[in-house]
Amino acid sequence: MMGNINLKLAFFTFIAFCSATFAQDNSKFRVVLDPGHGGKDYGAIYHDYIEKNIALNVALKVGRLLEKDNSVDVIFTRKTDVFIELDERPNIANKAKANVFVSIHCNGEAKKTAFGTETFVIGSTKSASNLEVAKKENDVIHLEKDKVKYDGFNPDSPESIIGISIQQEAYRDQSIDLASRVEERFTEDLKRKKRGVKQAPFWVLHKTAMPSILIELGFLSYKSEGEYLNSEAGQDELAEGIAKAILGYKKEYHSGGSSSSDYREPVTVKEKEVKSKPVEKPDSISTPKAPAAPKPGATKPVATAKGVIFKVQIAASGKTLELVPSNFNGLKNISKDASSSVIKYYYGEVDSYDEAKKLLAEAKEKGYSSAFIVPFRDGQRIKIEEALKKN
Repeated sequence: MMGNINLKLAFFTFIAFCSATFAQDNSKFRVVLDPGHGGKDYGAIYHDYIEKNIALNVALKVGRLLEKDNSVDVIFTRKTDVFIELDERPNIANKAKANVFVSIHCNGEAKKTAFGTETFVIGSTKSASNLEVAKKENDVIHLEKDKVKYDGFNPDSPESIIGISIQQEAYRDQSIDLASRVEERFTEDLKRKKRGVKQAPFWVLHKTAMPSILIELGFLSYKSEGEYLNSEAGQDELAEGIAKAILGYKKEYHSGGSSSSDYREPVTVKEKEVKSKPVEKPDSISTPKAPAAPKPGATKPVATAKGVIFKVQIAASGKTLELVPSNFNGLKNISKDASSSVIKYYYGEVDSYDEAKKLLAEAKEKGYSSAFIVPFRDGQRIKIEEALKKN
């Protein structure tokens, strides 16, 4: 049994490490939006607020906002009230070779006292509340006829997923980054209570081959928050926060395409939506505003801030590899950061962003399609916008 598990883990590591094809490249940035539940699967229902409707409304609004940027392609797992089997959702993202996968849901709990947003990435957890959320979102498997395809996974025991961190660990840092951006927008822009970025074993995230997050917009069980989530005004605000987070993530991690929009106002979705009176939002945690990112130059060489170096991250894995070209498709000058459980492997080191882009192209030619540029100052990783001078 252990031999089979080890083979499975080794296979997932190999796939994530050597064959990822769903990230930064010269094509459009592909976003898969996954409105949770649908059709016969209603999701959470409290105070006549229905999760499947709210998730769909918000997802459609996010899509409309993202589509204003001509460098973004949006793919939906569903655009109407239909039932989509759980395993088909990540399949849609994988077939689309998406850059990110965003699943949208609403929370609920029996005591009806909890409120606030939380965003999940795949991972194991000992938290009973995190496992309970995963259990509820995985529970749709019980509505499906063919359960054999879930390979023994028990939706009543989410921790039964084997190798959960191995298949997704190559994307863990980026998933956490995207999840953090969503929570920041909800907190800073909308003043929602932030419950934070969390890990839990969601099947829908387990099977995706790209950075993936699951957003819980709030608790339908907390009546005033449920009313806000069910209102068109609330859905507009939440959609704008999610869209801003995705576009901010795109700006840092994706070099392909060029943005032609800088939207500010929400877009009203034409499809039928649930409407009700907006309500006051619960008290929230407030955090400082992040500085606006600089606008990139069009054609001239990009200036680099003093003391910054650039590397190209080609992989992240729990496996320790010897830093020899034969382990990295012939690439030389490989370094690694083993300061956490996920070891990051980098190619090259230059002090010019334009030179870094050349290294990125070389890495992609060697098969590292998910590679991306990472800037450092004084040995600490920083954001791209911090590394580049304003023009």
